[in-house]
Amino acid sequence: MEVNGVKIDFLGHSGFLISNGGGKKIAIDPYNVSDKVEKVDLILVTHSHYDHCSIKDLVKLAKQGTTLVVPPDVQSKIAKLEGVEMQVIAIGDEITFGKVKIEAVPAYNIDKDFHTKADDWLGFLIKFENVIVYHAGDTDLIPEMKKLSGYGKHGNNFIALLPVSGTYVMNASEAAEAASLINVDVAIPMHYGADVAGTAEDAKKFVEICNKEGIHAEILEKI
Repeated sequence: MEVNGVKIDFLGHSGFLISNGGGKKIAIDPYNVSDKVEKVDLILVTHSHYDHCSIKDLVKLAKQGTTLVVPPDVQSKIAKLEGVEMQVIAIGDEITFGKVKIEAVPAYNIDKDFHTKADDWLGFLIKFENVIVYHAGDTDLIPEMKKLSGYGKHGNNFIALLPVSGTYVMNASEAAEAASLINVDVAIPMHYGADVAGTAEDAKKFVEICNKEGIHAEILEKI
């Protein structure tokens, strides 16, 4: 899909490829990506679990000079990757990449132990000139999401990439509630369809609930 010059492609599971026509490509949590996906300039990793920090996929997408933006506990896991630059980011930090700003926000479970608040794992806000993309990471519906509700105002298009599988993250109903809470312009389901958790039916249920609530939601086909 493309919104105001920002193109978003689904890489499968929780992985996405984002570009804005400026020649820079950003990948988020690539996992089992297709061989036809080209190298990227920036890779964002939300946390250290294998389906989000996949070494073989990082190697596949990284090139000389690619920057990896990671939470602190990922450093040792990717330390042996050659030719890449690593930048550690923590919740509340914001970095600038060309004309794009990237902010780290919380992602955690409320009543599960898979992703605890103490882990300090991440979601990301990717801020273009008039488009903001929120990749929620592996998370439940958390109180901090309420703070994001203003991003869709002031002429911005606010797009949310939300996990829908249940088990380790929000289920479809909870994700739809999150989409409503943060007042998104477009909601896109993720965290399904791989060998981890979630199916296409979870994504469809999410879209159906959102659309009934007047929230524009759509499923992206994997590239």
